[in-house]
Amino acid sequence: MCGIIGCAGESETLDVLLTGLEGLEYRGYDSAGVALSNGDLSVCKREGEIQRLQQAVTSDLDGRVGIGHTRWSTHGPPSDANAHPHTDCTGEVAVVHNGIVENYADLRAELREDGHEFDSDTDSEVVPHLIEANLAEGATFEEAFRAAVARLEGSYALAAVSADSEAILATRRDSPLVVGVGDDAAYLASDVPAFLDYTDRVVYLEDGEFARLESGSWTVSDAEGHLLEKSVSRVEWDAEETAKSGYDHYMLKEIHEQPRALRKCLRGRVDELTGSVDVEALKGLDPESVQFVACGTSYHAALYGAQALREAGVHAQAFLASEYATSPAPVGDDTLVVGITQSGETADTLSALREAERRNVETLAMTNVVGSTAARECDRTLFIRAGPEIGVAATKTFSSQVVACNLLAAALTERHDAREIVEALRDLPSQVQTILDDSRAAQVADRFVDSSGYFFVGRGYHHAVALEGALKLKEISYKHAEGFPAGELKHGPLALVTDETPVFALVTGNGGKATKTVGNVKEVEARDAPVVAVTDGASDVGRYADAVLEIPETHPRVAPVLANVQLQLVAYYIAKQLGRSIDKPRNLAKSVTVE
Repeated sequence: MCGIIGCAGESETLDVLLTGLEGLEYRGYDSAGVALSNGDLSVCKREGEIQRLQQAVTSDLDGRVGIGHTRWSTHGPPSDANAHPHTDCTGEVAVVHNGIVENYADLRAELREDGHEFDSDTDSEVVPHLIEANLAEGATFEEAFRAAVARLEGSYALAAVSADSEAILATRRDSPLVVGVGDDAAYLASDVPAFLDYTDRVVYLEDGEFARLESGSWTVSDAEGHLLEKSVSRVEWDAEETAKSGYDHYMLKEIHEQPRALRKCLRGRVDELTGSVDVEALKGLDPESVQFVACGTSYHAALYGAQALREAGVHAQAFLASEYATSPAPVGDDTLVVGITQSGETADTLSALREAERRNVETLAMTNVVGSTAARECDRTLFIRAGPEIGVAATKTFSSQVVACNLLAAALTERHDAREIVEALRDLPSQVQTILDDSRAAQVADRFVDSSGYFFVGRGYHHAVALEGALKLKEISYKHAEGFPAGELKHGPLALVTDETPVFALVTGNGGKATKTVGNVKEVEARDAPVVAVTDGASDVGRYADAVLEIPETHPRVAPVLANVQLQLVAYYIAKQLGRSIDKPRNLAKSVTVE
């Protein structure tokens, strides 16, 4: 959600901070700010987009040590006062914070009794005042920082600077922080893209660890101050992968990157001759039951994965992670809990996985980010290999998650059509490319952009894609959209169907599911609702449709990925015509790191 950037040692620290904040825009934010230390402390922060901050900074904002922040509001509305960094009463300490300080009200009341004055509505502002109180008692900056952190309850990624120090101090609990190792400077961020222009060498902080960054040097220590040996990893992404590369939006770029992402997900993992899957992380797994936990788009992939396993005879369920964390399902000794999370930092999913770990259940992270919290904490990790995704609305990561679910299903089960599925997965990237080259989604969007609402229906595997298609449209167009199992239309949702509500029907093959869905299409057609059929042409659904979005014929397990690409494009073009902020939709964040 919120984004943190820090730099110690660069001669142009302000430029590094502003560039880093731009690299974090995709996380979602409503204000931004920076603080630099150079014998005194200089702070500048503004509500709104980073461009407003860039316009507000002045030449006297200087220093070789600094921190920056993009805020996504939790406590208090967007405003200059509520923007980070926050300072103490003296203006000598500045802090940026991601997460939630759950006991901030008690701390604020205590600090006010001691004479501290607060300028914001945020929970975060208690931290610099706690540091100030500790400094007043004779503590060093680092001692004061550690003592302040010890008072906090909740989740946090924290970074602080002081007018009297040439260091950045940082720590984390349940919110990500990563150190960037440069030749002459050290960097700090909540996510790697913030400093990827400057270094690809990183050190991932674990919960309870403290980092100290100074000019060209860094150390990591535990809660007691003992220095730790941390390995330096090299990020495989390069800066070009996080650029728009000529596309109008990151989302459109990432939709078009799906063929490459799918090839990377499959590479070296499938044997077409035998129809088998060979993934090191999945070897030896033989659970009696599987529980998927996920949120948002990842939950739709989890629904797909659970169905794939059930069809092969494995008891499998998909749970919303936020519900599982507070009301976990019963588990046995041979239960596997799979957390699907693009970032590997989704707070609700991490809580669900930790609940599983507390119950001594084996856990598997299905994630896109090497070094993420989920990847480090789970017993096993299956990386989806989609590459960096900057747009808030997930596109290529969903497709890669669905393919990864197929890998998991193949590794855990045996099917008579395993070879056919592997062959279909092999052909999937080129078939996605065919859709990208030939899609009529822009014309469909033009025709239905002014509709009052949108419905998406499908059966079987297409149910998950119907939900995902509706979510994509909601996220970036701000239009009302809902997804349903096709058979549920007549059990309530049909009351909402009018000539102003197009129905997107996902129909592939010509079996029983297709026949029943065509029947549902006739039901909405009889009520004058326009129908958009997403189909491979194997059924006669096109006869009853007002528009058709074609996909190539393939295995039923793989067809949903192709159908989803068409729906991604429809959502994109509707949002574009409406002039929406496609890459940064209002009120949303890329990585939701609070529960």
